[in-house]
Amino acid sequence: MLAPTWLRYAQKRFSFPSSRFNSSCIAPDHSVYISESTDPYFNLSFEDWLFRHKPAHQPLLLLYRDDPCVIIGRNQNPWKEVNFDALRARKDIPFVRRRSGGGTVYHDLGNTNFSIHLPRSSFDRKATAQVVLRAVRSLGLDARVNERNDICIGKEKVSGSAYKIVNKRAYHHGTMLISTRLDTLGDLLRTQKDTMETKGVASVRSPVCNLQQFISGLSHKAFMDAVVKEFRKEYGSLGEAQTVREESWRDLDYIKRGMAELPSWEWAYGQTPEFAYSVTHEFSWGGADVKLWSRHGIILDCDIHVSENALPPDDIGHMQKLLVGGRYAFITDDAHELRSDKPRWMELWNWLQNVMKS
Repeated sequence: MLAPTWLRYAQKRFSFPSSRFNSSCIAPDHSVYISESTDPYFNLSFEDWLFRHKPAHQPLLLLYRDDPCVIIGRNQNPWKEVNFDALRARKDIPFVRRRSGGGTVYHDLGNTNFSIHLPRSSFDRKATAQVVLRAVRSLGLDARVNERNDICIGKEKVSGSAYKIVNKRAYHHGTMLISTRLDTLGDLLRTQKDTMETKGVASVRSPVCNLQQFISGLSHKAFMDAVVKEFRKEYGSLGEAQTVREESWRDLDYIKRGMAELPSWEWAYGQTPEFAYSVTHEFSWGGADVKLWSRHGIILDCDIHVSENALPPDDIGHMQKLLVGGRYAFITDDAHELRSDKPRWMELWNWLQNVMKS
């Protein structure tokens, strides 16, 4: 089975010749970066490069927007978090596993992303949330921070956050919904898999709204300017903001490798924590109960039961053999292994394929 269109495109696009740059020879010497790129693979890789290469004692702010995409947390299960049927219907929208924890979010050009990096010794997620909160309030909005450090207006969330701490460095990054397509957000993040039990981090579902619902015409730039202003107040006057153009940075070895890794199966799917999924279905010839176990995107085991005499035990065993050891949702349809001469077997097989892909 071929990889999804977006994955094949990304893998082709991010296949680079030998780099002319060495990221170890270049250090981020600004404190405020504003990316002009809307490529989520670049922006997340650039963010990670800043995090790994900025001197540990210096504060840093990155602001950017992405083209439409679904971003899941480092320790999440994409099949639990993402509505893949809706995602495939929108062929140009990828899902991306970021390098920080937290829950799943939707990005588009109506959403602005902020990333505040600090020394680990002085990092306080409540304090960084207050920096962004003050920026929102300075625009004339009556916002607040809830117990999860999300920014809300009334009972609805306008900003969600995630964090990462490594050695002497930490960051708090998050979204700000300004004019995001909330209908698309809802479609892509709405899943109903109550019988999927995962060891990964589950998203906390919350009602959301856009800032433009309260201030018509509020712009990406106005929000960015407010965040930069509050960041400077909190951490001192830190020089001019650096505009980031993708073509000037994407050939750095570190960023190039990051952009190649993010869309790969090994990162996007292969990092999925262990999970089990129980599903049932009624066919015209009887019922089926199936349980699948998977870790790191590989099917470890499966248990298939069908109505009495619906399928011979050997046929069930053959199906289990085809599934175990394969990539969840990416099982290859090898014609010589399938039992196309047995309609019930094929009906069960096709249903299971659709279950895993959804």
